[in-house]
Amino acid sequence: MNRDESRNELGIVRIHKNVISSISSIAAMEIEGVKSVGKDLRSGLLEFFGQKYFSAIKVDISKNEEVKVEIPLIIKYGYNIPDVASRVQENVRQALEKMGNLSIKDVNINVRGIERG
Repeated sequence: MNRDESRNELGIVRIHKNVISSISSIAAMEIEGVKSVGKDLRSGLLEFFGQKYFSAIKVDISKNEEVKVEIPLIIKYGYNIPDVASRVQENVRQALEKMGNLSIKDVNINVRGIERG
């Protein structure tokens, strides 16, 4: 049984990678200094039509049930990049452990740009 699934007396509960991605995105956006979670043309179009798009976040679950997350960020101009990235890593780790009871191996941040707030 995978770490992203658990069994109870009623059956199995599975946590899809999209859920892990969504939690990661929300946790990242809670940090002051984050402008957005990496956007591209596709995500911009989907948001325009009212849909959330989180596939810019990469989620890998290893054979030994450890989760690795890679989050592309756009940081607001004027904020300390390493400080913001570190706070995002910690917030994402805490959110995933709390909400999904997951074992987190890595939360990697890829700063893709800077924009004015």
